Amino acid sequence: MPHFLIVQSETPNERTERRKRAGKSAGETFAATLRQLEPACSIDICQPAEDEGIDPSKDLCRYDAIFLSGSPLHVYRESSETIRQIAFMRQVFSSGTPSFGACAGLQIATAAAGGTVRKIPHQDMEAGVARRITATKEGRTHPLLAGRPTTWDALAFHGDEVEELPQGSTRLAGNASSRVQAAEIRFDRGIFWGVQYHPELALAEIAIALRTKAPDIVRMGLAEKEADVEEHADRLQKLHISPCDRSARWMLGIDDEVADERLRRRELINFIRAVPTIDRRPGR
Repeated sequence: MPHFLIVQSETPNERTERRKRAGKSAGETFAATLRQLEPACSIDICQPAEDEGIDPSKDLCRYDAIFLSGSPLHVYRESSETIRQIAFMRQVFSSGTPSFGACAGLQIATAAAGGTVRKIPHQDMEAGVARRITATKEGRTHPLLAGRPTTWDALAFHGDEVEELPQGSTRLAGNASSRVQAAEIRFDRGIFWGVQYHPELALAEIAIALRTKAPDIVRMGLAEKEADVEEHADRLQKLHISPCDRSARWMLGIDDEVADERLRRRELINFIRAVPTIDRRPGR
């Protein structure tokens, strides 16, 4: 039975607000998805920025894999939360336990290993669906992206991005919005696989995020009015309920890579399958 640890970086207030909107915190959503993919797994959730429930020097090696959820955290803004999150991720790398992260999870791993993260310079956010993500030469043969076409779309919602990957990293995919959409990071004794998009989320959760950020989306010029955002979110909600709805797919401009839950979660499935074969390397 695999034993997983989920690391979430939302503050208590952010977790409360997300539960009101979506029913779960980001870490709880990740846990629910992992239980669907691996029903026999056991899962712990920790908040290293605020609690001492995990002793990194002793406990991290007990887990088969560690997952970093998304959050509103901005890792380039120094605070007690970001300092503790990055320090904890360095302990994850030091433990040698394989790790995976989505969105802010990729950004935390990047900063912990010596890379840089920034606000997306040319726009405010990538909202709803990340378009035309394209695998690099290395990504086309990397096990994280096994089964993906050369170019695909994915659920996404972020205003920050990886600026420069750390040394010892491999860029696996990118698109016109963010050059780093998927990467492998090797640091200390650890190996991290991560994506900027959200394979763990449901269409309905992205619909909720769009409604929450409707004023920002209008300000960005992605929609003329908030009612347009609401209509777009309604179509995503409709597709969540009926994934084969052809009219919703056509109006949203998405295919199986987004609409089919199993295909949407491909990176998570690939990582879980690879965990037993990922070498826990001795220290350099």
